[in-house]
Amino acid sequence: MGFPTKEQIKKALKKLETSEGTLALPENASALERFRWDLCQKFIKYKRIHKCSQKRLASLIGVDEAKMSKILHHRIDEFSTDRLILLYEKLDPTVKLKVS
Repeated sequence: MGFPTKEQIKKALKKLETSEGTLALPENASALERFRWDLCQKFIKYKRIHKCSQKRLASLIGVDEAKMSKILHHRIDEFSTDRLILLYEKLDPTVKLKVS
């Protein structure tokens, strides 16, 4: 069993776009979309490293659990980039962010 073909990957990504789970980063993502996606990854990494529940993480940053779920699943249309940064700074005040 080898790697999936490009066509199989495109088909899987298309399914993910309409699913209720975690959103995948689009193939043609802009720099801003990549930055925001990476920022969500920081929340996920923090949750794993500190072995926090979603509820505890929501409490730490001052949002309800539903909003925390949206961040953890990259469903962040209702969040500005500034707000995401401010929320993450509550977890890691020394965070250094950069666009590459």
